[in-house]
Amino acid sequence: MTVRNYSLLGETAQEAITKGLAAAEWYHTELSRKEMKALMQRRDGPATRDTIIWLGAMVIFAGVGVWLWPSWWSAPFWLAYGVLYGSASDSRWHECGHGTAFRTQWMNDAVYQLACFMIMRNPVTWRWSHARHHTDTYIVGRDPEIVLMRPPDLFRALLGFIGIRDAWLALKEMIVNALGIINAEQATFIPPDEQPKVILIARIWSAVYLATIFAALYMQSILPFMVIGLPRLYGAWHHVLTGLLQHGGLADNVTDHRLNSRTVYMNRLSRFPITRCPHCTRRSGTTCRKRARRFSRPIGKCGPR
Repeated sequence: MTVRNYSLLGETAQEAITKGLAAAEWYHTELSRKEMKALMQRRDGPATRDTIIWLGAMVIFAGVGVWLWPSWWSAPFWLAYGVLYGSASDSRWHECGHGTAFRTQWMNDAVYQLACFMIMRNPVTWRWSHARHHTDTYIVGRDPEIVLMRPPDLFRALLGFIGIRDAWLALKEMIVNALGIINAEQATFIPPDEQPKVILIARIWSAVYLATIFAALYMQSILPFMVIGLPRLYGAWHHVLTGLLQHGGLADNVTDHRLNSRTVYMNRLSRFPITRCPHCTRRSGTTCRKRARRFSRPIGKCGPR
């Protein structure tokens, strides 16, 4: 199988535009305004409850982990904390970014910012990256969030389970952005007036990580990293597992989500990290896609995915 160029700056990006696949008109099922409104109903109660449980459990697991440190008895508590930090943050980043977790927007924004820090995704960059993803879903050279390329790089996929590659790339991008630089790929989907926000967030995050490094040096212990940073590695496995189940092997370069959708049923234990989703249909919402087109507004202002 020929190796394709998935870069947003390569020849496939231009091919997608030439073939009319960029910002194309996708197939969509006609729904009345009343039916759409019924599907878009949201409540603050369930998400507030789950957020309290999520953050409360993290405090408890981390607290016990610190208390038992450096005994190996602390390991199970760090593993549980890691999943809540490095995996549960992924679904909360996604749902709150779409504005579907809470009815109240500031609640979505607050959890979105926190989840982005945990999962190491700049909240401004990824709003616009995800807007492009929903505009040009699985269009090679246009979609910056294609999970599994063709042919699949199995080594890269395996590295995802321990978060090394993703965290390393995120760290490099954060440092570059903190220096006031927007890379060429980011510039293809982040509007110029949003780019200073990317830089500001990167500098704030850099300060937090520097403070964590100084704390570790002062304590002569990796314990501060067990709370901030390392959980993105040792807790990444769950969101990668569920993410590959939802995304892996879907049809690309098509403009019909009936050809690249999949419903995955989740067991009860896995539902909480993925925001209590008993079944997840991997698709791109027509409402989001239309609003995101040409970057008229970030995906966070759209309806359900």
